[in-house]
Amino acid sequence: MTFSDQLRRRAASIWKAQLTHPFVIALGKGTLPARKFQYYILQDARYLEELARIFATGAKRARDPETALHFAKLVEETITVERGLHQNYGKHWKLSPKQMRTSPMSPTNYAYCRHMRSVAQEGTLGEITVVALPCAWIYCEIGKHLLRKGLPKATHPYRDWLMMYGSPEFAEVAQWMRTLVDRCAKSAGSAEKARMEEAFLISSRYEWMFWDMAWREESWPV
Repeated sequence: MTFSDQLRRRAASIWKAQLTHPFVIALGKGTLPARKFQYYILQDARYLEELARIFATGAKRARDPETALHFAKLVEETITVERGLHQNYGKHWKLSPKQMRTSPMSPTNYAYCRHMRSVAQEGTLGEITVVALPCAWIYCEIGKHLLRKGLPKATHPYRDWLMMYGSPEFAEVAQWMRTLVDRCAKSAGSAEKARMEEAFLISSRYEWMFWDMAWREESWPV
Protein backbone atom coordinates (compact mmCIF):
# COMPACT_ATOMS: atom_id res chain seq x y z
CA MET A 1 0.00 0.00 0.00
CA THR A 2 1.38 3.39 -0.96
CA PHE A 3 1.64 6.29 1.47
CA SER A 4 -1.19 8.14 -0.29
CA ASP A 5 -3.36 5.01 -0.02
CA GLN A 6 -2.68 4.97 3.72
CA LEU A 7 -3.70 8.61 3.95
CA ARG A 8 -6.88 7.91 2.01
CA ARG A 9 -7.73 5.06 4.39
CA ARG A 10 -7.13 7.28 7.43
CA ALA A 11 -9.49 9.91 5.98
CA ALA A 12 -12.17 7.42 4.85
CA SER A 13 -14.89 8.57 7.24
CA ILE A 14 -14.27 12.24 6.40
CA TRP A 15 -14.48 11.58 2.67
CA LYS A 16 -17.59 9.42 3.03
CA ALA A 17 -19.29 12.24 4.91
CA GLN A 18 -18.70 14.54 1.94
CA LEU A 19 -20.50 12.26 -0.50
CA THR A 20 -23.59 12.38 1.71
CA HIS A 21 -23.48 16.09 2.53
CA PRO A 22 -26.74 17.81 1.48
CA PHE A 23 -24.82 20.40 -0.57
CA VAL A 24 -23.09 17.71 -2.63
CA ILE A 25 -26.27 15.68 -3.06
CA ALA A 26 -28.27 18.72 -4.21
CA LEU A 27 -25.41 19.81 -6.48
CA GLY A 28 -25.49 16.46 -8.25
CA LYS A 29 -29.27 16.43 -8.58
CA GLY A 30 -29.39 20.02 -9.80
CA THR A 31 -31.71 21.01 -6.96
CA LEU A 32 -29.16 23.12 -5.09
CA PRO A 33 -30.59 26.63 -4.61
CA ALA A 34 -28.83 29.09 -6.90
CA ARG A 35 -28.13 31.37 -3.95
CA LYS A 36 -26.08 28.67 -2.20
CA PHE A 37 -24.19 27.80 -5.37
CA GLN A 38 -23.33 31.45 -5.96
CA TYR A 39 -22.05 31.72 -2.39
CA TYR A 40 -19.92 28.63 -2.96
CA ILE A 41 -18.46 29.87 -6.26
CA LEU A 42 -17.52 33.24 -4.80
CA GLN A 43 -15.76 31.59 -1.88
CA ASP A 44 -14.09 29.04 -4.14
CA ALA A 45 -12.79 31.84 -6.35
CA ARG A 46 -10.99 33.28 -3.34
CA TYR A 47 -9.71 29.83 -2.36
CA LEU A 48 -8.26 29.18 -5.81
CA GLU A 49 -6.10 32.29 -5.57
CA GLU A 50 -4.52 30.81 -2.45
CA LEU A 51 -4.20 27.38 -4.05
CA ALA A 52 -2.29 28.90 -6.97
CA ARG A 53 0.15 30.39 -4.46
CA ILE A 54 0.64 26.98 -2.86
CA PHE A 55 1.44 25.46 -6.25
CA ALA A 56 3.86 28.33 -6.93
CA THR A 57 5.62 27.51 -3.67
CA GLY A 58 5.81 23.88 -4.79
CA ALA A 59 7.53 25.00 -7.98
CA LYS A 60 10.04 26.97 -5.94
CA ARG A 61 10.81 24.03 -3.62
CA ALA A 62 10.94 21.38 -6.35
CA ARG A 63 14.17 19.41 -6.54
CA ASP A 64 14.10 18.83 -10.29
CA PRO A 65 13.06 20.85 -13.37
CA GLU A 66 10.24 18.49 -14.36
CA THR A 67 8.48 18.81 -11.00
CA ALA A 68 8.95 22.58 -11.01
CA LEU A 69 7.47 22.81 -14.51
CA HIS A 70 4.50 20.67 -13.54
CA PHE A 71 3.74 22.84 -10.52
CA ALA A 72 4.04 25.91 -12.74
CA LYS A 73 1.53 24.29 -15.09
CA LEU A 74 -0.84 23.74 -12.16
CA VAL A 75 -0.55 27.42 -11.28
CA GLU A 76 -1.55 28.34 -14.83
CA GLU A 77 -4.39 25.82 -14.98
CA THR A 78 -5.76 26.88 -11.61
CA ILE A 79 -5.85 30.50 -12.73
CA THR A 80 -7.06 30.01 -16.30
CA VAL A 81 -9.17 26.86 -16.36
CA GLU A 82 -10.87 26.73 -12.98
CA ARG A 83 -11.15 30.50 -12.61
CA GLY A 84 -12.52 30.58 -16.14
CA LEU A 85 -15.36 28.31 -14.99
CA HIS A 86 -16.05 30.69 -12.11
CA GLN A 87 -15.99 33.75 -14.32
CA ASN A 88 -18.52 32.17 -16.67
CA TYR A 89 -20.86 31.82 -13.72
CA GLY A 90 -19.96 35.37 -12.69
CA LYS A 91 -21.05 36.70 -16.07
CA HIS A 92 -24.37 34.97 -15.62
CA TRP A 93 -24.75 36.75 -12.28
CA LYS A 94 -23.49 40.04 -13.76
CA LEU A 95 -20.43 40.05 -11.50
CA SER A 96 -17.05 41.28 -12.74
CA PRO A 97 -13.84 39.33 -12.05
CA LYS A 98 -12.83 42.12 -9.66
CA GLN A 99 -16.07 41.79 -7.73
CA MET A 100 -15.55 38.06 -7.46
CA ARG A 101 -11.95 38.47 -6.25
CA THR A 102 -12.94 40.99 -3.59
CA SER A 103 -15.83 39.03 -2.12
CA PRO A 104 -15.08 38.73 1.65
CA MET A 105 -13.72 35.37 2.77
CA SER A 106 -15.88 33.36 5.13
CA PRO A 107 -14.40 32.22 8.47
CA THR A 108 -13.97 28.64 7.26
CA ASN A 109 -12.41 29.64 3.95
CA TYR A 110 -10.04 32.04 5.69
CA ALA A 111 -8.95 29.36 8.17
CA TYR A 112 -8.49 26.72 5.44
CA CYS A 113 -6.33 29.03 3.34
CA ARG A 114 -4.21 29.98 6.36
CA HIS A 115 -3.73 26.31 7.16
CA MET A 116 -2.39 25.69 3.66
CA ARG A 117 -0.24 28.82 3.73
CA SER A 118 1.30 27.86 7.07
CA VAL A 119 2.24 24.40 5.83
CA ALA A 120 3.59 25.76 2.55
CA GLN A 121 5.74 28.39 4.24
CA GLU A 122 7.33 26.02 6.74
CA GLY A 123 7.03 22.57 5.18
CA THR A 124 8.92 20.34 2.80
CA LEU A 125 7.93 19.64 -0.79
CA GLY A 126 6.02 16.58 0.42
CA GLU A 127 4.09 18.65 2.96
CA ILE A 128 3.33 21.35 0.40
CA THR A 129 1.94 18.77 -2.01
CA VAL A 130 -0.02 16.79 0.52
CA VAL A 131 -1.74 19.83 2.07
CA ALA A 132 -3.28 20.60 -1.34
CA LEU A 133 -3.91 16.99 -2.34
CA PRO A 134 -7.35 16.59 -0.71
CA CYS A 135 -8.73 19.45 -2.78
CA ALA A 136 -7.80 17.81 -6.08
CA TRP A 137 -8.43 14.22 -5.01
CA ILE A 138 -11.75 14.80 -3.27
CA TYR A 139 -13.16 16.86 -6.15
CA CYS A 140 -12.12 14.11 -8.53
CA GLU A 141 -13.88 11.50 -6.38
CA ILE A 142 -17.01 13.63 -6.01
CA GLY A 143 -17.08 14.39 -9.72
CA LYS A 144 -16.90 10.69 -10.60
CA HIS A 145 -19.46 9.85 -7.91
CA LEU A 146 -21.99 12.36 -9.20
CA LEU A 147 -21.50 11.22 -12.80
CA ARG A 148 -21.65 7.51 -12.03
CA LYS A 149 -25.15 7.22 -13.54
CA GLY A 150 -24.21 9.09 -16.70
CA LEU A 151 -23.62 12.58 -17.98
CA PRO A 152 -25.93 15.35 -16.76
CA LYS A 153 -28.60 16.66 -19.10
CA ALA A 154 -27.95 19.86 -21.01
CA THR A 155 -30.52 21.57 -18.81
CA HIS A 156 -28.72 20.67 -15.57
CA PRO A 157 -27.89 24.02 -13.90
CA TYR A 158 -24.48 22.80 -12.70
CA ARG A 159 -23.51 20.72 -15.71
CA ASP A 160 -20.29 22.68 -16.37
CA TRP A 161 -19.10 22.13 -12.80
CA LEU A 162 -19.86 18.41 -12.94
CA MET A 163 -18.19 17.96 -16.30
CA MET A 164 -14.98 19.69 -15.20
CA TYR A 165 -14.46 17.84 -11.94
CA GLY A 166 -15.62 14.51 -13.30
CA SER A 167 -13.29 14.72 -16.30
CA PRO A 168 -10.27 12.46 -16.93
CA GLU A 169 -8.10 15.57 -17.24
CA PHE A 170 -8.89 16.63 -13.70
CA ALA A 171 -8.29 13.09 -12.46
CA GLU A 172 -4.77 13.34 -13.90
CA VAL A 173 -4.02 16.28 -11.59
CA ALA A 174 -4.93 14.27 -8.50
CA GLN A 175 -2.94 11.27 -9.73
CA TRP A 176 0.18 13.35 -10.37
CA MET A 177 -0.01 14.86 -6.90
CA ARG A 178 -0.49 11.43 -5.33
CA THR A 179 2.56 10.12 -7.18
CA LEU A 180 4.66 13.04 -5.96
CA VAL A 181 3.46 12.58 -2.37
CA ASP A 182 4.40 8.89 -2.52
CA ARG A 183 7.82 9.75 -3.95
CA CYS A 184 8.47 12.32 -1.24
CA ALA A 185 7.31 9.93 1.47
CA LYS A 186 9.94 7.36 0.48
CA SER A 187 12.75 9.67 1.59
CA ALA A 188 10.89 11.30 4.49
CA GLY A 189 11.58 10.48 8.11
CA SER A 190 8.90 9.48 10.59
CA ALA A 191 8.44 13.06 11.87
CA GLU A 192 7.90 14.43 8.38
CA LYS A 193 5.47 11.65 7.51
CA ALA A 194 3.50 12.45 10.66
CA ARG A 195 3.31 16.10 9.62
CA MET A 196 2.22 15.09 6.13
CA GLU A 197 -0.54 12.93 7.54
CA GLU A 198 -1.72 15.68 9.86
CA ALA A 199 -1.77 18.24 7.02
CA PHE A 200 -3.71 15.82 4.80
CA LEU A 201 -6.33 15.06 7.45
CA ILE A 202 -6.83 18.71 8.37
CA SER A 203 -7.26 19.67 4.72
CA SER A 204 -9.73 16.79 4.29
CA ARG A 205 -11.76 18.09 7.21
CA TYR A 206 -11.70 21.58 5.78
CA GLU A 207 -13.01 20.21 2.48
CA TRP A 208 -16.08 18.87 4.29
CA MET A 209 -16.38 22.16 6.15
CA PHE A 210 -16.26 24.05 2.83
CA TRP A 211 -19.38 22.25 1.59
CA ASP A 212 -21.05 22.80 4.95
CA MET A 213 -20.03 26.47 4.98
CA ALA A 214 -21.68 26.98 1.58
CA TRP A 215 -24.79 25.04 2.59
CA ARG A 216 -25.21 27.30 5.64
CA GLU A 217 -24.02 30.42 3.77
CA GLU A 218 -21.66 31.06 6.64
CA SER A 219 -20.83 34.62 7.67
CA TRP A 220 -18.75 36.21 10.39
CA PRO A 221 -20.79 36.27 13.62
CA VAL A 222 -19.62 39.75 14.65
